Amino acid sequence: MAEAVRSPSTLGVDIGGVIVARADHDDDTSFFGSRPLQTPAVPGALEALAHLHAGPFCGRVHLVSKASARIEAVTRAWLAHHQFFDHTGIDASHLHFVRERREKARVCKELGVTHFVDDRLDVLALLETVDHRYWFTGGLPGSATSQPAPAQVTRIAAWSEAHDLFQGRAAHPMSG
Repeated sequence: MAEAVRSPSTLGVDIGGVIVARADHDDDTSFFGSRPLQTPAVPGALEALAHLHAGPFCGRVHLVSKASARIEAVTRAWLAHHQFFDHTGIDASHLHFVRERREKARVCKELGVTHFVDDRLDVLALLETVDHRYWFTGGLPGSATSQPAPAQVTRIAAWSEAHDLFQGRAAHPMSG
């Protein structure tokens, strides 16, 4: 019997709340405030993505974000300001914006995404073609993370945890 051909593992990552820290109460460091470029990155995000891009996902990391035209422009400016592509090695052509959250499912299917990280369970529920879905709870208020993750979703609280988890799973795209 012929062995099934497996597609290489491909990682999809949301930006807001996963790479760019969630807005806080200080307008100076809020992504939606008057100085969005000063919003910090989520701790460990750039380092973990650099390792994952160079390692288990070997050039197959895509950013997929829902944003209005205005927030898309701010996001592109933030990524440039923080030299995101230089620090992570991710190709700038791997940046994808959609206007509606449900459109992330189409983009993931077209890109062959096998693993996806988002801070919104409603988005993860839409990604039916993505075998491995991860709910990033780092930075979410405690009340937002008290609900259990659905069976098809793995909760991760920090990029260090995601990095360790992906080191093993990306090498085996069919493993759970």
